[in-house]
Amino acid sequence: MSEQEACGHRSNRMLLQDNVQSGGDSQDPAAWLRETDIVSHDLPYAADLIAESFHEWQGGQAILPFAAAWEWCVLNFEAKWIEHINEEQERLRAVWEETGRHSLASGHPEVLSIQEDGEEKIILTIPVVTRTRGEIFALLGCMMPTAQYEAGGRHIAEAMAQHYRTCFYHQFEHVFVSDLAGVHLHAERESNRRSLLFQIVQRMHDNIDVDAVLSEVINSISAMYPGARLDLFMSQDHRSSHPQVKPLPPLWTSDDVCAIAFKDGRVAIHTSGEGGRFVEIGLPLGGKQGVYGVFHMVLDNPDFPDVDVRFLSMVADTAGTAFENAKLYERSNQLIRELRMSNELTQRLNQSLRLGDIFRFAFEELLEMFEADYCCILHLNEEKGGLEVIACNYTPLLNEILEVGGGLGGQVYATGESLILSDYLENSKVNSKLMEATSSQSLIATPLYVGGEIRGAIMLAHRETHYFSYDNYRLLQAMAGHIGLAVGNARLHAEVRRLANRDTLTGLYARHYLDEVIQERQTTDFCGTLIVVDIDQFKMVNDTYGHQQGDKILKQVSEIVKSSIRQGDIAARWGGEELAVYLPQLGVQQAAYVAERIRKRVQEETEPAVTVSCGIAEWSWTDDRVSVESLFYRADMALYDAKNSGRNRVVMDKKKSEERLKNP
Repeated sequence: MSEQEACGHRSNRMLLQDNVQSGGDSQDPAAWLRETDIVSHDLPYAADLIAESFHEWQGGQAILPFAAAWEWCVLNFEAKWIEHINEEQERLRAVWEETGRHSLASGHPEVLSIQEDGEEKIILTIPVVTRTRGEIFALLGCMMPTAQYEAGGRHIAEAMAQHYRTCFYHQFEHVFVSDLAGVHLHAERESNRRSLLFQIVQRMHDNIDVDAVLSEVINSISAMYPGARLDLFMSQDHRSSHPQVKPLPPLWTSDDVCAIAFKDGRVAIHTSGEGGRFVEIGLPLGGKQGVYGVFHMVLDNPDFPDVDVRFLSMVADTAGTAFENAKLYERSNQLIRELRMSNELTQRLNQSLRLGDIFRFAFEELLEMFEADYCCILHLNEEKGGLEVIACNYTPLLNEILEVGGGLGGQVYATGESLILSDYLENSKVNSKLMEATSSQSLIATPLYVGGEIRGAIMLAHRETHYFSYDNYRLLQAMAGHIGLAVGNARLHAEVRRLANRDTLTGLYARHYLDEVIQERQTTDFCGTLIVVDIDQFKMVNDTYGHQQGDKILKQVSEIVKSSIRQGDIAARWGGEELAVYLPQLGVQQAAYVAERIRKRVQEETEPAVTVSCGIAEWSWTDDRVSVESLFYRADMALYDAKNSGRNRVVMDKKKSEERLKNP
């Protein structure tokens, strides 16, 4: 603040105080202005005003030719040199200041006679006092010839000093009124700003929608500064369709105003361009939980006032609070939605204990839940030694076996770490068949844990960049836990079913399972054959070699049976040393070849060597309905014939054999 401004501010405060006390003059509205004055506290700051008044007063002396030769100067309230006419007067500075100190001491004009250029002259200092209290605030110094002084020059000089006092107060009143008008304009502007800020705050807090809050603050700032270039850089947690809302750049220089505002959470200002033409402002958009983004403003105004910075800072703080409130409201709704979707997913997963159904349910729910373009579920296939694409809406990849550790899905499986990619082309160091084949840019992926062990991976992709948020990333991890639990239950159920349907000693199916399969196949197939296999004289084997060796022989025979039939055929333990094989869609003649192969291999490959007898019975769609019990009975009768006819042989059901002889 300059001395002149300081003087005006102090006079303004004094004026307001005096007017409050006196109530003003209702007859003369300008009377209060003529009563304004400076006080002793203002004197140290009045030098500029005294000098300006001196120049104005000096310019008006040209109309006084008799005083043209007089030399003038002005001193402050301490009799120190302030202003003079020309540099030559510097030679008399000490004289004038000495004379001025005498005037200050006496309170009256002081005179000193000197010789100047061979001529006797008079140095005169005249005190200039305030309006109300008569305090000396300046001294006018004058040098005139002694003859003119004696001819009445002193009285003229004192009159001219009064005119200077008038000029001073004219300047003082002008400064005071200007200052008062400035205060009024400033107050009016601040009032308008407060009103505008209140309206902005009200509109922003009336909105509980995140995008509406951002649009409101952007539109408000743009309306206040129509020439400004404004952008809002937001973190990846928020996506917006507003053209002025952009994602945070991956890299900023350390002196960038946006980087400073975002990292430090404070307003940053920087001038740029030729001659500092532009001013850049970074305004953090933050709340209690952190900084969410930063406003970047560029204006063609290097003299951007501090009051505007404070106002913009308040707008940004208000916007940050409103954004955070809207975000919390949005997050609460999102949590409710996630809980609902999680519940729906769990319900669907619990509808079936079949592994295929669970993966299909999970695939459908994840696509809808995350609004992703593509979903791919990988599951470890131990038999094929890789990750099988068990579910995917990009059909060329379906059922493909991927290398463990290869691609993004294989990397997630191998490392056990979840992954989020915002821009595949820019940031990924690992190739992905799914991303490249579908031209996707955004990805979230998580390992699939089943019973504490990684059994696969789940991948969600979208063609847009920066599509998935960290909330999506965390939600997928939570959903993967539900899916893994359901997969574990299905695997456990399948294992229980397998154990329930298997004979623990031989590993063959149990008899009840074979009964169910035959009964089911009779509703769909046109024929089928049952072979009953019995180890000959197995009691003698047990008595000779012991039961443990007998069990080993039973296992050997079972392995021979399993390796002698097709993949779709069913081998079961009939009971004791008897085994049974069901051959779907095969007639009795074809079954006889299978039975003979089993008989020969048992005789050749068992240790100690044993033999088997086989009985065969078939059914076809041309027969009257054949029950499972009757089919077993006929095969058992054929086995009985094989035993009675010398063992180690294959015998077909007589009824069928006789029918074939009659109808060759």
